[in-house]
Amino acid sequence: MKTPLGDGSQSPTNSPESFYEAVGGEELFKKVVHLFYQEMKTDDLIGPMYPHDDWEGAEDRLRWFLVQYWGGPQTFSEQRGHPRLRMRHAHFPIGEKEAQRWLDIMGRAMDQVEMPEAHRHAMWDHMERVAAMLINRAT
Repeated sequence: MKTPLGDGSQSPTNSPESFYEAVGGEELFKKVVHLFYQEMKTDDLIGPMYPHDDWEGAEDRLRWFLVQYWGGPQTFSEQRGHPRLRMRHAHFPIGEKEAQRWLDIMGRAMDQVEMPEAHRHAMWDHMERVAAMLINRAT
Protein backbone atom coordinates (compact mmCIF):
# COMPACT_ATOMS: atom_id res chain seq x y z
CA MET A 1 0.00 0.00 0.00
CA LYS A 2 1.34 3.42 -0.89
CA THR A 3 1.57 6.10 1.78
CA PRO A 4 0.55 9.70 1.11
CA LEU A 5 4.21 10.30 0.25
CA GLY A 6 3.97 7.62 -2.41
CA ASP A 7 7.17 5.85 -1.39
CA GLY A 8 5.62 2.56 -0.31
CA SER A 9 6.91 2.86 3.26
CA GLN A 10 4.73 1.97 6.20
CA SER A 11 3.79 4.46 8.87
CA PRO A 12 2.18 3.95 12.29
CA THR A 13 -0.96 5.67 11.07
CA ASN A 14 -1.71 3.37 8.14
CA SER A 15 -0.21 -0.01 9.05
CA PRO A 16 0.59 -1.02 12.61
CA GLU A 17 3.82 -2.95 12.98
CA SER A 18 3.37 -6.58 14.06
CA PHE A 19 5.16 -8.03 17.07
CA TYR A 20 7.24 -10.07 14.63
CA GLU A 21 8.38 -6.95 12.79
CA ALA A 22 8.89 -4.91 15.98
CA VAL A 23 11.41 -7.39 17.41
CA GLY A 24 13.41 -7.73 14.22
CA GLY A 25 11.62 -10.55 12.45
CA GLU A 26 13.05 -14.00 11.86
CA GLU A 27 16.50 -13.11 13.19
CA LEU A 28 15.36 -12.66 16.80
CA PHE A 29 13.45 -15.94 16.83
CA LYS A 30 16.35 -17.75 15.19
CA LYS A 31 18.69 -16.54 17.95
CA VAL A 32 16.36 -17.32 20.85
CA VAL A 33 15.51 -20.79 19.59
CA HIS A 34 19.13 -21.64 18.77
CA LEU A 35 20.30 -20.56 22.23
CA PHE A 36 17.45 -22.56 23.78
CA TYR A 37 18.44 -25.74 21.94
CA GLN A 38 22.13 -25.31 22.67
CA GLU A 39 21.33 -25.65 26.35
CA MET A 40 18.57 -28.21 25.86
CA LYS A 41 21.02 -30.64 24.25
CA THR A 42 22.78 -31.06 27.61
CA ASP A 43 19.77 -30.85 29.94
CA ASP A 44 19.35 -33.95 32.09
CA LEU A 45 15.62 -33.63 32.83
CA ILE A 46 13.85 -32.74 29.61
CA GLY A 47 16.69 -32.85 27.09
CA PRO A 48 16.16 -36.62 26.65
CA MET A 49 12.59 -35.94 25.44
CA TYR A 50 13.94 -34.26 22.32
CA PRO A 51 14.84 -36.19 19.15
CA HIS A 52 18.63 -36.54 19.38
CA ASP A 53 18.82 -37.42 15.70
CA ASP A 54 16.83 -34.32 14.69
CA TRP A 55 17.96 -31.32 16.74
CA GLU A 56 17.86 -29.11 13.65
CA GLY A 57 14.32 -30.22 12.85
CA ALA A 58 13.19 -29.55 16.42
CA GLU A 59 14.82 -26.12 16.24
CA ASP A 60 13.04 -25.36 12.96
CA ARG A 61 9.66 -26.44 14.30
CA LEU A 62 9.87 -24.27 17.44
CA ARG A 63 11.11 -21.29 15.45
CA TRP A 64 8.34 -21.72 12.86
CA PHE A 65 5.74 -21.93 15.63
CA LEU A 66 6.95 -18.79 17.41
CA VAL A 67 7.34 -16.83 14.17
CA GLN A 68 3.81 -17.74 13.10
CA TYR A 69 2.31 -17.03 16.51
CA TRP A 70 3.87 -13.58 16.63
CA GLY A 71 2.75 -12.49 13.17
CA GLY A 72 5.42 -13.77 10.79
CA PRO A 73 5.23 -16.25 7.92
CA GLN A 74 2.86 -19.21 8.31
CA THR A 75 5.59 -21.80 7.73
CA PHE A 76 4.55 -23.92 10.71
CA SER A 77 1.02 -24.42 9.40
CA GLU A 78 2.26 -24.94 5.85
CA GLN A 79 4.73 -27.63 6.96
CA ARG A 80 2.96 -29.19 9.94
CA GLY A 81 -0.71 -28.21 9.90
CA HIS A 82 -2.51 -26.85 12.95
CA PRO A 83 -0.15 -26.48 15.94
CA ARG A 84 -2.22 -28.74 18.29
CA LEU A 85 0.40 -28.28 21.01
CA ARG A 86 -1.33 -30.38 23.68
CA MET A 87 -1.78 -33.31 21.29
CA ARG A 88 1.78 -33.08 19.96
CA HIS A 89 3.20 -33.14 23.50
CA ALA A 90 0.74 -35.59 25.12
CA HIS A 91 3.11 -38.57 24.93
CA PHE A 92 5.80 -36.74 26.92
CA PRO A 93 5.51 -36.85 30.73
CA ILE A 94 5.31 -33.15 31.56
CA GLY A 95 4.84 -32.16 35.17
CA GLU A 96 5.46 -28.86 36.92
CA LYS A 97 9.17 -29.66 37.27
CA GLU A 98 9.56 -30.27 33.54
CA ALA A 99 7.54 -27.17 32.62
CA GLN A 100 9.67 -25.07 34.96
CA ARG A 101 12.90 -26.45 33.51
CA TRP A 102 11.67 -25.60 30.00
CA LEU A 103 10.90 -22.07 31.19
CA ASP A 104 14.29 -21.75 32.90
CA ILE A 105 16.11 -22.67 29.70
CA MET A 106 13.88 -20.47 27.54
CA GLY A 107 14.33 -17.58 29.98
CA ARG A 108 18.11 -17.82 29.75
CA ALA A 109 17.89 -17.88 25.95
CA MET A 110 15.62 -14.83 25.92
CA ASP A 111 17.96 -13.01 28.31
CA GLN A 112 20.76 -13.25 25.74
CA VAL A 113 18.97 -11.27 23.02
CA GLU A 114 18.03 -7.62 22.84
CA MET A 115 14.33 -6.95 22.69
CA PRO A 116 12.11 -4.06 23.77
CA GLU A 117 10.97 -4.68 27.35
CA ALA A 118 7.24 -4.61 26.52
CA HIS A 119 7.80 -7.26 23.83
CA ARG A 120 9.96 -9.36 26.17
CA HIS A 121 7.18 -9.27 28.76
CA ALA A 122 4.54 -10.29 26.21
CA MET A 123 6.70 -13.12 24.88
CA TRP A 124 7.51 -14.35 28.39
CA ASP A 125 3.82 -14.29 29.35
CA HIS A 126 3.09 -16.48 26.33
CA MET A 127 5.89 -18.90 27.25
CA GLU A 128 4.51 -19.25 30.77
CA ARG A 129 0.98 -19.91 29.51
CA VAL A 130 2.15 -22.53 27.03
CA ALA A 131 4.34 -24.29 29.59
CA ALA A 132 1.42 -24.46 32.04
CA MET A 133 -0.97 -25.66 29.33
CA LEU A 134 1.32 -28.59 28.43
CA ILE A 135 1.46 -30.04 31.95
CA ASN A 136 -0.16 -33.44 31.64
CA ARG A 137 0.73 -35.23 34.87
CA ALA A 138 0.91 -34.57 38.58
CA THR A 139 4.37 -34.01 39.96
